[in-house]
Amino acid sequence: MNTRHVTDGGIETDLIFNRGVELPEFAAFPLLDTEHGRAALRDYFREYVDIAVRAEAPLLLDTPTWMANPDRAPAGYGVAELDRANRQAVELLAEVGRERDDELVGWRVGGIVGPRGDAYENGAVVDPDEAAEYHRPQVAAFHAAGADRVTALTLTTVGEAIGVTRAAADVGIPVAIGFTVETDGLLPDGTTLAGAIAAVDAAAAPSYFLVNCAHPTHIRRGLDDEAWRERVGGLRVNASTMSHAELDAAEVLDDGDPHQLAADQKPLLDAFPNLEVLGGCCGTDARHVAAMWGVS
Repeated sequence: MNTRHVTDGGIETDLIFNRGVELPEFAAFPLLDTEHGRAALRDYFREYVDIAVRAEAPLLLDTPTWMANPDRAPAGYGVAELDRANRQAVELLAEVGRERDDELVGWRVGGIVGPRGDAYENGAVVDPDEAAEYHRPQVAAFHAAGADRVTALTLTTVGEAIGVTRAAADVGIPVAIGFTVETDGLLPDGTTLAGAIAAVDAAAAPSYFLVNCAHPTHIRRGLDDEAWRERVGGLRVNASTMSHAELDAAEVLDDGDPHQLAADQKPLLDAFPNLEVLGGCCGTDARHVAAMWGVS
């Protein structure tokens, strides 16, 4: 039996390109508002339940709430509506987990936090206290709904990472911090993963870190032999070798080859000895994650 958790792939790209689901402004959480949308989410997450059953591994069901914050949500979602959506997302995934509770070796629900601004831009320096105040309501909604942890994905600044970590500490829920890197293995502002992790740990240490939304070959360019790699507990890679700018401009999905992606990722499994969450990001779907887990 594995102790590493299966998690899902690139939910937005899978829903849009593979399933023909319309997402307003790339946000998946509005699907919670209709029965048809909730059914689409259940179908999506059930594929990962099946992978976890076949892999005999525990499952982390992460909410489709990467854009469920005030600055990035589609029009019409105020404070009350976002609080409701974030809570409902946790509740829906708990229902999905309970469906096959007797077959799973274990499952948990996590709440996903996304960046306040564009995930791929090298923006201004973020004040950690402002970031904590901004993200705290979403983190609190996850905690109130019974989420096991919070995971922030695709962060690009140390300040925002510190802020999310502080918000989670205030609320009293474990948190994981996910950074993304460019094709050179560095954050958009040129910070190394080693530097970013060290800076966050010095200010407000999360439970662990992730690297997400980059191809394995990009991540490998930012590796060295330092001990910071032991702090990386999650990996969610992109299917494509394209840069973020190229992916943003692409009109068709580059989903690569699932088995080649798994092979490209293998050196990272050795480089990060404490991985406890393994899934995908943009362009990946259940085929890619199954290949990563050797159950395709």
